[in-house]
Amino acid sequence: MTDSYALAERIFLTVFPLFTIVLSGYLYGRLKNPDMRLANQLNMDIFVPALLFFVLSAKSFDLPAFKTLALGAALVILGSGLILWPLCKLLKIAPKTFLPPMMFSNSGNLGLPLILLAFGEYALPAAVVLFIVEMTLHFTVGIYMMDPRTNPLQLLRMPIIIATIAGLSWSSLELTMPAGIATALDMLGQISIPLLLFTLGVRLIDVDFSAWRIGVLGAVLCPAAGILIALLLQPLLQLEGEQYAYLLLFGALPPAVLNYIVAEQFNQEPRQVASIVLIGNIGALLFIPATLYFVLR
Repeated sequence: MTDSYALAERIFLTVFPLFTIVLSGYLYGRLKNPDMRLANQLNMDIFVPALLFFVLSAKSFDLPAFKTLALGAALVILGSGLILWPLCKLLKIAPKTFLPPMMFSNSGNLGLPLILLAFGEYALPAAVVLFIVEMTLHFTVGIYMMDPRTNPLQLLRMPIIIATIAGLSWSSLELTMPAGIATALDMLGQISIPLLLFTLGVRLIDVDFSAWRIGVLGAVLCPAAGILIALLLQPLLQLEGEQYAYLLLFGALPPAVLNYIVAEQFNQEPRQVASIVLIGNIGALLFIPATLYFVLR
């Protein structure tokens, strides 16, 4: 009984702060209907890159220790698309509409704070690696799915990718970060995670229930496919306990909000994609606690 209570308390203490901040964003969004474009741009251009550079440039960051986890994340993303692709034909859903949200999950807005709260500060490098893998594939494979003519070199202009390359280079050269700069980067990076959650909540005011069927389908299939692929990969990858838990949580994440932005940019049924993304994130209220129960037992 004591163990069950401790587990339930740990799940609650992980999930409750996340959804409290998301709910705060939702309620503020309903009240004020703010334009969050500037906040999102600041987060993606400054705060998240600062977090990535700070974590990756640290002397304690050991990239080889996460290479198998990174491979697993890439296979979860690509495998989810492969196993759900036949379903698109069966249900007569456009693959360009349905598959990207099933593949590219909310590893930023939800994944980073989820792993941080569930496992503590020492798990942040692993969460960052998962986020980098997802973002890199989204802006290469994901954009190629929308338009094969897109130049993949545009990835090199993204502040997140620049910060990743700079952080890994700094770490590999074993350079020392001046204490004042390290503190400033750490403080800037700490802004990113709560702001990611808050802006996710504001986004939820745009849920369009007119396309609720495809939204509910996506809310179930996105985490189901990700978890299934992670389970099937474990005998091959042989991840140690906590890294396997990270991969399962990564597989259980709902679709990334970025999928809607990309669909809107390429005019790929953005209304349908919005329903998939936003209803999927509401569905995370069920899937995330259930997955936490499995991985934390």
